[in-house]
Amino acid sequence: MTIGFLRHAEAEDVAASDYERRLTPKGLDQAAKVGKFCLRNGFVPDLIITSPVVRARQTAEIVAAATECELVEGSWLACGMEAADCFKEIRALSQKDFVLLVGHEPDFSEVIGCLIGMIDPSCLKIRKAMLAIVDIAATEQGCGQLQFLIPARLMS
Repeated sequence: MTIGFLRHAEAEDVAASDYERRLTPKGLDQAAKVGKFCLRNGFVPDLIITSPVVRARQTAEIVAAATECELVEGSWLACGMEAADCFKEIRALSQKDFVLLVGHEPDFSEVIGCLIGMIDPSCLKIRKAMLAIVDIAATEQGCGQLQFLIPARLMS
């Protein structure tokens, strides 16, 4: 199974709450670049699951529109997600070949780090609008192989 991890694109600094922060014009452009990159390079997921947080949902909607992919919301992807919860949800999706998760930091660094067997996942930093692709044999620590990690600015 292949899991894509996409951190939300750039969002405004100020909003009524952190949950409601929307993408900036740069963030909208970043999300569009990711969608086009995925489509152009054959990284079209079977399913996109997004955090319910506005900036992540906006990012996911743009990528889903570009790839014509099904999009669902996963409350478990909200800020503060635990790696164990992510592993449990991924196990339930084992019938899928490729699932793209859209969420937050430092959650994704922790999950990716655990999947690929990093001793210290804090050494990994997923920047805004960065896409990581991990092939997994099982949803256990050290059972994944990082295929690539690329920021939107290099997705021209």
